[in-house]
Formats: sequence, structure tokens, C-alpha cells
Amino acid sequence: MLFWILVAALTAALAVILLYPLLRGAKAADNIRAGEAAVYRDQLRELDRDLDGGLITPEEADYARAEIGRRLIAVSADEPAETPKPARHHRFTEAFVLLVLPVLGLCLYLTTGRPDLPSQPLEARLENPGNDVAVLITKAERHLAEKPDDGKGWDVLAPIYFRTMRVSDAQVAYRNAIRLLGPSPVRLDGLAEALMAVSDGVVTEEARQVLEQSLTLQPDNPRARFYIALSMEQAGRPDEARQAFEALAKKSPSDAPWLPLVNQHIAMNGGAPAGANPAAPGANPSAPGNPTQEDVAAAENMSAGDRQQMIRGMVESLDAKLSEDPNNFEGWVRLVRSYAVLNDKDRAAGALKRGLAAFPPPGEEGRQLLALARELGIATEGATQ
Repeated sequence: MLFWILVAALTAALAVILLYPLLRGAKAADNIRAGEAAVYRDQLRELDRDLDGGLITPEEADYARAEIGRRLIAVSADEPAETPKPARHHRFTEAFVLLVLPVLGLCLYLTTGRPDLPSQPLEARLENPGNDVAVLITKAERHLAEKPDDGKGWDVLAPIYFRTMRVSDAQVAYRNAIRLLGPSPVRLDGLAEALMAVSDGVVTEEARQVLEQSLTLQPDNPRARFYIALSMEQAGRPDEARQAFEALAKKSPSDAPWLPLVNQHIAMNGGAPAGANPAAPGANPSAPGNPTQEDVAAAENMSAGDRQQMIRGMVESLDAKLSEDPNNFEGWVRLVRSYAVLNDKDRAAGALKRGLAAFPPPGEEGRQLLALARELGIATEGATQ
């Protein structure tokens, strides 16, 4: 009850403070004009005294009298003959609005807010963070500030930093986890991805060295192999990149989720997609966007430019199919990846927004689409609106 009494008192005080200038504004303006007119009349009387005393000539008196009279007429013209009713109407309207706004705000709070929820200071929220990621991060940061040599704490915090797009903090956390717990493929790959995120998706020399260290620990690590092949592609070495992607495709299971993206890079670098045969075990010939057997055969005899054109045509065909039937989660994943691989970030963002309309973020599919967008460096601001 004390809380509501304080709210009511503060609301009333604020309304009075806001209303006071409105209610007295016209009177104050009238007082100012009346004061100016009185000053000009005093100047005229003083001018007559100066003329009688011989302090100024008649010509100078006439000129000064004309100027003072002009100013007096201008001030008098601003004074209304009677108090205009519309002005008072506007003042009452403004006062009414200022009184109604706090009432509307209070009603809105009672409707959409949680007045029954007790206040909970930060310390209490840190003890029971629930699913609040910001509180979880704050709790972990406080713990690590007291115990900076807790490698497990850094190991847990690093991927959370990365998922919340705090990539610089993720780098620090991954480095601390590696220093304290030793290198592992997961930690090294995470550090490499954080380094690439800072450089807008470019596999820098430092990131490549980290990935190569990951491969020494796990030679069949598809994540590290993919990024190393991508570094060759970015360095303008298409033949080496194609061979690296083809080697990754041969070692990947036929239903590997990364295989479609690997096949796209193979085609971009002048090769024929591996594992794209619909008859291959685990392949889904009906999945939208998959190349048909005829497409694969035609691609083998195409130039690199023609293959690129064919890929764009397949992506546009997939886009059209999803516009007709948006209830295909795998199709949206493939479409967003395809536009990102083609370096068409605007269309990738558009596809993400349309995919999230069909699979909203509260669901598992929507969260996967947002995670994919962060992985590919696609802006998610406004995608859920």
C-alpha cells in the first residue's frame, strides 16, 4: 500500500509541475507586454522634459518621438482587446492531456506489467538466475573475478559470450580456458570462430594456425577442415580449396548436415558437387534445392562461370518453392546458407526473416535459424518483426 501511495503522490506532484507553466503562461505574457508599454510611455515623458530643458533640438525630439511611438504601437498591437476563448480552450486541452497521460500509463502497467511481482535485487537474481542469460553471465563474471584461475568457468563462459555476440570477450575466455585446461578441438575451434567473427568471416592467419593445431588433436575434425578449406578459397587458391572441400565431402556421412554447404563450395571452386546423387544412401531426392542427377551430369561439362550461374538458378528455384510452401525448415536453412555462400547478405537476411515468420524464435526451429544467422554473420536485428 505504501508503494501505491508514493506513486500517486509523485504522479500528482509531476502533474502540478507540468501544469503550472501552462496555467500561468498567458498571464505572464500579458504582464510582460504591459511592462514594455509603460517603459515606452515613460520615455516619451522624459523626451518632453529633455526638450523643455534644451538638452535636445526639436528635430532630434521629433525623430526620437517617432521611433518610441512606433515601438509603443507595436507593443499595443500585440495586446488582445479581450481574452480569446480559443487560447483558454487550448490550455485546458493541454492540462487534460497531461492529467490523462499518467492515468493511461498506470492502466497500461496494470494490464501488461507485474505489480504483484516483488522487487528482486541483483544479489537475489544472481542466486537464482533461471534462464536469464544476462544474469548468468554476470554471475559467471563475478565468480571469475574472484577466481580467475578457474578454467572450467572460462570454458563455460566462452561459448555463451560467442552466442551473445561478445566475440572479443569470447576470445579472452577461450584463451584463458586453453591456458588453464589445455587445448582441445572444441576450445580451439571456438577460438578460431571468434577470431573470424572479429574479421567479418575472414579466416586470418592466426585463426588458421589455431585450426591446424585443432587438426593435430583430431585429424578428422570436419569443422576445422572446412574452415581451412575456406581459407584457401578466400586466399584465391580455388584448386586447393576445391580439393580440400572434396576430401571433406568424401569423409563426411551422406546425411551430414554440413554436406550441402560443402557441395556449394565445391561447385563455386569449379568442381562437381560430391554426394549430390539422389540415389546415394541417405540422400533425400525430394528435398527442395537438391541438384538432380541431370544437374550433376551437366555441371561436369560446364565452365566455372556457368556452374555459378546454375547454382544461382537452383537457389532462386528453392526460394520460389519456399514462397509457395514455407513449412519446410530444412529448406529455409539451406536457402539462408546458400545466399550467405553466394555473398548476398541482403537476400540472406530476407530469407532469414521469412523463415522466422514460418518458424518463430520461441520454437526450436526458430532458435536454430537465429544460431545459423549468427554463425554466418547475418544481421538478426529486425528479423523477428
